[in-house]
Amino acid sequence: MKIKPGIKDVLWMAAGAAILLVVIVAMLHFYKDWNPAAQLAFKARRGDLVGRMQLDLASASETEKSAVLAITDEESQKFADQARAASAKVEQERRELGELLAAGGTQGEKDLLAQFATAFAEFQHIDNDLLALAVKNTNLKASSLTFGPAAAALKEMDAALARLMTDDAKVVRLADDARIAAWRLLALLPPHIAEEDEKKEDAMEALMATEDAQVRKNLDMLAALPQFTSNPELATAAARYAEFSKLKTQILALSRENTNVRSLSISLNQKRKVTLVCQDALNALQQAIQAEPIAGVTYGKPMSPR
Repeated sequence: MKIKPGIKDVLWMAAGAAILLVVIVAMLHFYKDWNPAAQLAFKARRGDLVGRMQLDLASASETEKSAVLAITDEESQKFADQARAASAKVEQERRELGELLAAGGTQGEKDLLAQFATAFAEFQHIDNDLLALAVKNTNLKASSLTFGPAAAALKEMDAALARLMTDDAKVVRLADDARIAAWRLLALLPPHIAEEDEKKEDAMEALMATEDAQVRKNLDMLAALPQFTSNPELATAAARYAEFSKLKTQILALSRENTNVRSLSISLNQKRKVTLVCQDALNALQQAIQAEPIAGVTYGKPMSPR
């Protein structure tokens, strides 16, 4: 004969099952919280992630500096790509660590990771601007043109004017003044390339315009002299100066972009400061994780060397 349970019996059985479930969950939670091996593994995993973030952050910073200091577009681009890849790894590791801390980290650890995240977002923003400038190398290109083709063109102009020298004092004066003004103009290009302040660049360009006017005036006056009508040396000097003038226009345009000067300034100032903030946050986070106590585990002091 089977006895069917009543409603009260069913309710009591359901309540008992619920209580048993709560007890089991509590026991599992208690076991998890007080299992030293599991806690040690969880701690090691978090510490390892922070360590990897520190290494990848250092790699991103170093390769960024290499991109800024590289002397060719190819090298700059290679290092810039490496810097972006290292930065992306830091971001991926930050997200992984965030998930771990959400599952079992302390509030202090979460706050430190949040501090790092804020600083690292600024780090990435600065990097985007800095690396975009670094790969252009406009100052290096301007320097290469200045000391290469531009200087060569003026050297040929100078040699051609030197071959005009006669006993005529007026010719000597006009030729010498043109040569001196041209070399003074060339000498103003390197400091213009290295200058970051636009007002100072304006002042240098005003001086260049004065020297340029002197060269052109003297060449025109020489060309007006009867003895130099259709003179091949004077024609060579004028042609080489015209070549130099075109190069000067390119040089000044590249110099005005100032990508190398600006990227180096950003690297040494804003980037350096935000990198230190990121490093400090990670160092503090690593220390907080390592200092986190585990019940049943003691950390003895390291033995002193004999």
